[in-house]
Amino acid sequence: MNHPINILERYWKFTSFRPLQEEIINSVLEGEDTFALLPTGGGKSVCFQVPALVKEGICIVVSPLVALMKDQVQSLQNKGIKAMALTSGISYKELDTRLDNCIYGNYKFLYLSPERLQQDLVQDRIRQMNVNLIAVDEAHCISQWGNDFRPSYKNIVKLRELQPTVNVIALTASATPEVVDDTIKELDFINPKVFRQSFSRSNLAYMTFTEEDKLFRLKAILTKNKAASIVYVRNRKATQDISNFLESNGFTATFYHGGLTNTEKDKALENWMNNQKQVMVATNAFGMGIDKPDVKTVIHLNLPESLESYFQEAGRAGRDGNKAFAVILKNKSDELLVRNQFLKVLPQVDFIKLVYRKLSSYFQVPYGEGQEETFDFNFNRFCKTYGFNTLLAYNAILILDRTSIITLTKLFKNSTQVLFKVSNNALFSYLETHPQISIIAKSILRTYGGAFEQETKINTTLMAEKASTSEDKIIEALVLLEKAEIITLKHSKTDAQITYLVPREDEKTINRITKVIKQQNALKEKQVLSVLEYSNNDTICKSVQLLSYFEETQVKDCGICSVCITRKPSKKVASADIKKDIIKALEHGELSSRALFERLSFSEENINTQLKELLEYNIISITKTNKYKLAHI
Repeated sequence: MNHPINILERYWKFTSFRPLQEEIINSVLEGEDTFALLPTGGGKSVCFQVPALVKEGICIVVSPLVALMKDQVQSLQNKGIKAMALTSGISYKELDTRLDNCIYGNYKFLYLSPERLQQDLVQDRIRQMNVNLIAVDEAHCISQWGNDFRPSYKNIVKLRELQPTVNVIALTASATPEVVDDTIKELDFINPKVFRQSFSRSNLAYMTFTEEDKLFRLKAILTKNKAASIVYVRNRKATQDISNFLESNGFTATFYHGGLTNTEKDKALENWMNNQKQVMVATNAFGMGIDKPDVKTVIHLNLPESLESYFQEAGRAGRDGNKAFAVILKNKSDELLVRNQFLKVLPQVDFIKLVYRKLSSYFQVPYGEGQEETFDFNFNRFCKTYGFNTLLAYNAILILDRTSIITLTKLFKNSTQVLFKVSNNALFSYLETHPQISIIAKSILRTYGGAFEQETKINTTLMAEKASTSEDKIIEALVLLEKAEIITLKHSKTDAQITYLVPREDEKTINRITKVIKQQNALKEKQVLSVLEYSNNDTICKSVQLLSYFEETQVKDCGICSVCITRKPSKKVASADIKKDIIKALEHGELSSRALFERLSFSEENINTQLKELLEYNIISITKTNKYKLAHI
C-alpha cells in the first residue's frame, strides 16, 4: 500500500500521475534534493505529499501564504491525514502543545511560515522530530531576483542544520532560470535534480484586445462562452460593481475579495464551484489553491502587475485540457493607470522609515520594545491620523511585512467592549420598559458574567446567534443602552492586526532592509514594463512572448492567440449573405451596430463593411440616435 501510485489512488482517487509528478516523487524518495518547476495547475502539492506519506515520519512544509497553508491542511484532514499549521496568533502554550504533537502524535505534515523558524522553541522541537522531507513552497521567494522576494526565506537553510540528513524539495509555478539557479544556491542543494515542465499550454488561447467599452466586450465573451469564468479586477469595489452589472444583464455572477468574511467567501466559492454562478469577479486574492478544471475563460479587465502573476491567474483556465481563453481587455488609459498604480506608489526608503516610526507612535511602542506584541489595526484611521497616501502607506506596510519587520494579518472584524454602569436592579427595571432589547442584554450577561466589573470584549456574531437576530441589531441595542447610560461602549471596525517581529529600533531597523527595498523597487519597475510590452506587442505570438519571458527557447507559434488568428486567411463570406442577414434583423426594428454584432455571427469588420454599402445604396439609413433602420420604413 505504500507505493506512490497506491497512495495516490487511496487518498486522491486518481489512477495515474500528471506529467513529471512521478519522476519528481521518485527523485524525492531516492533522497535527492529536488527542484520542481510546474505551471499553475500542474499538481505541485502532490509532489511532496505523496512521498511524505510513503515514508515514516513527518514532512515540514514552509509556505508564505497563510490561506494556502490552511487550505492544504484542511484538504489533508478531509482525507483523514493528520496535518497542522503554525499560523500567527497562537499562544506560546498552544505552540508548545502543537509541537509536542508533531513529535509524539503521528502527524504527517507540519506547515509553517519561514518566520517561525526564527523561534528557539520551534528549532528545538524540530531537532527532536522524525522528519522525512522538507518542502519549500513558493520557493522563488528565497531568490533576490524572484517575484515577491522575502528575506525571511533565508531562515529555511536553518532546517538543513536542524535535520542535516533530510533532503529538500523546492516548488514554484513561476521562475526564470536566474531565479532557479539562485534558489538552488540559497537552499544549499547538492547535485539537485531539476524538473521543468514547459509553460506551454496548447489549449489556452492568450488574447489581448483594445476596447473603448470593455463591458460591452465582456458581455460578448461571456455570451459566446457560456461556461465557468473568472473576471479579475483591480479593487474590491469593482468586484461587486462588475458582478452586479453582469447579474443585471442576465448572467449569473458572484464576487470575491480579501475584505469578505470567511462565511461570505465560502458561499461565493461554493456557488461558483458548483456552477450555480457562471462568473466569479475577483481581485488577485482569489484563486490560490483552488482547483476547478472546467474554467473556460479568465478575463482581466485591468492590466496585471507582472507577467508572473498573469501567467498564474490566466493558467486557471482550461485545466481540463479543453480549449480555453485568457483575455486582457485594455484601452488607452490603462498604461497610465498601471504606471500610476504600481510605479508611482513604490515607497522609497525614507518614506518606509516614516511609516514605521508612525506605526510605533500609533501603537505607543517604546524604543527597544514591541517584539511579539500584536495590535488591532484600522488602516484607514492610521492613514487619516498621519495624512498618508493610502496606496503608498499600504505598500510600505507590505514591505515591512515581507521583510519580516512586522506581520500584517487581514481580519476585517468588529471589536466591541462593554461595561455595565448600573446595578442589577436598575438594569432589569430599564429592560422591563424596553422589551425589544431585553433578550440581547440578557444574552450578554449570561455569556459574559464579568461585564459588571470590567470592560469586556463581546463577540457580536455569537450574541446574534444566541439572541436569534442580526449582528446589526446587536450593535443598535448596545448603542441604545449606551445612550441610556446603562453601559459604556467601545465599538470599532478592525481591518487588520499587526505583530512586531523585532524590537522597535527606528533607523537601525529599516537600514537592515534598505538594499532589499531598492532592489525590489527596481524589479517591480522591470515587471511592469514587461507587462506593457506584452500588452502592446501585436506582432509576436502571445504564447511565444510569455514563454520567452520565462526563457523557454524551444517555442513555436500557438496558432490560436489574438496575434496568430489575425494571420490566418479569413473564411470568405458572401457579402450578399451578410447584407441579407442585416436587412432581416432590421425588419424587426431599429438596431445599433452593437446590437447587430451581438445578433449576427459574422465578424465586426465584415458587418461594418456591408453596413457602409447598404448606406451608400440607400437601402438603410441612420436615425438621430445612431441606430440603423430600413430606408423604406
